[in-house]
Amino acid sequence: MAKNSVKNIDRPKASSLQPLKLALPFMKPYLARLLLAVICLTIASLAMLSMPIAIRYVIDQGFSIDSVGSINTYFIALFGLAIIFAVFGSLRYYLVMWIGERVVADIRSTVYKHVIKMSPTFFEVTRTGEVLSRLTTDTTLVQTVFGAGMSIALRSLFSVFGCLIMLFVTSPKLTIMIIVLVPMVVLPILLYSRKVRRLSRANQDRLADTSSIADESLNAMHVVQAFTLENFVGRKFSDSVEDTFSAARQRIKLSSVLSGTIILTVFGAVVFVLWVGAQAVVDGSMSPGTLGQFLLYAIFLASGTTSLSEVWNDIQRAAGAMERLMELLYVEPEIKAPDNVIAIPIEGRGHIQIEDVCFNYPSRPDTKSLEHFTLEIKPGETVALVGPSGAGKSTVFQLLLRFYDPQSGKIILDGVDIKQADPIQVRQRIAIVPQDTVLFATTAMENIRYGKPEATDEEVKAAARAAIADEFIEKQPESYETFLGEKGIRLSGGQQQRIAIARAILKNPPIMLLDEATSALDSESEQLVQEALEHLMQDHTTLVIAHRLSTVKKADRIVVMDEGKIVDIGHHNELMKKSGLYNRLAKIQFGHTDEVETV
Repeated sequence: MAKNSVKNIDRPKASSLQPLKLALPFMKPYLARLLLAVICLTIASLAMLSMPIAIRYVIDQGFSIDSVGSINTYFIALFGLAIIFAVFGSLRYYLVMWIGERVVADIRSTVYKHVIKMSPTFFEVTRTGEVLSRLTTDTTLVQTVFGAGMSIALRSLFSVFGCLIMLFVTSPKLTIMIIVLVPMVVLPILLYSRKVRRLSRANQDRLADTSSIADESLNAMHVVQAFTLENFVGRKFSDSVEDTFSAARQRIKLSSVLSGTIILTVFGAVVFVLWVGAQAVVDGSMSPGTLGQFLLYAIFLASGTTSLSEVWNDIQRAAGAMERLMELLYVEPEIKAPDNVIAIPIEGRGHIQIEDVCFNYPSRPDTKSLEHFTLEIKPGETVALVGPSGAGKSTVFQLLLRFYDPQSGKIILDGVDIKQADPIQVRQRIAIVPQDTVLFATTAMENIRYGKPEATDEEVKAAARAAIADEFIEKQPESYETFLGEKGIRLSGGQQQRIAIARAILKNPPIMLLDEATSALDSESEQLVQEALEHLMQDHTTLVIAHRLSTVKKADRIVVMDEGKIVDIGHHNELMKKSGLYNRLAKIQFGHTDEVETV
């Protein structure tokens, strides 16, 4: 497996919370808001911790015959404390929830922006469904912690520590007994938390497998149905769902045992301590109001501890999810701008020099895709690449776009070695019309505008006219605003091709890469696409993977390739006079005479 696969990234091991620390940089921009939330939390907590004191005075003095008038004062004070608790508690909840949503949105956006910069090698070894699962399911888990989870955790922590202090103030003897019993609560958390995290991680991995299967099969639905694979794929998905459920069941079982143990130990300890307190009231060493105050603090403490135990389970799950998200950020793209970038001249017209390039794909290290490949393409020249399948024609395109770097040799664009240039700037100088057209699930207008996002509507329409795409776009129900469906499924193959050509025309860079895909089109569509391609190639440096004789004949030069090497270069008539590879390919692919133009 390639070194930049997410499966090969070392995961943090030292602490169960270590992965969540990686989210702290995302919280830094919102520290002021977090500080405000802590202030609101402090005020709300102080109001809550004051209530048992007021209740103690109600019990000890409010019901005495001599202090009937004071009962109103105590209840007004209680109501005032309730208002403060409600107002500042609500503010705290809003601020913390806002921070949680904002942080997770930033994490999701950062991870996605990082992933789309990865080189093709990454996607050779990482399933799209795996990435999608991390961007959706995993971020949702993290969101539960940094949103509601963080809100509950902060409130419960203040409650637990505040109640411990007030319990000590109320009765040091009983509080010491509670502190002695605390290890009974903490021990099961320490024992089970790592197991919960590990099982949560396994659960998320199985869920990612399920997402991958669904993504893969739904994107290939025509093939699934054409080969009647519905039952087979359905069983495969169901098996994966069962594996996910099995992993979740183990996690839930352990979490429920942990939660039950904590509740039992917490309330068992509280009941025991209150029993001791009740004995103190009977023998007169403690007033009923003081015991009531202690009882309320003990209840608050137990409630806070129970809430923390439940949040702790979510934190363990979120830690596993955060690991998976950060793995994506740990992976560095193999193709990136060097430290000292050399700018490609703006006035450059697309002069390409490929010098002694040797290359093999990382996933196929023993197979040479290009071997000592040397070729110069002058500005404005049209060069056709011809050769059998696997000759390396598409590899030339991949290297020009700098999706990969050659193991040796170099590629020079307008006088600059593209390894020394910013990959984004290299790709801005090139437009490609691929053999398999890629359209997005949006309108015709927006699909063309992908070639130049800042283009006006008129510029888009002009590009469509040049690509002879306007004639069918105008006939659509909503013209340019017609939704084209997933992958442009509402259009024919020829129409999809013309949208892709319009996109390239709109971009209008110095270099055009054309992987002709007219072989599967009907005669009328083919003629229209060929006419659109002629518009596209005008005044551009053009490199064409040729499938049609008409394209070959119009090229300034034909480069014949085989097994990653150039075996011949020349014009059609020159090459046909030789008894070489081109002659054989022409007779097989183009027919025996110039008039035959079938593949």
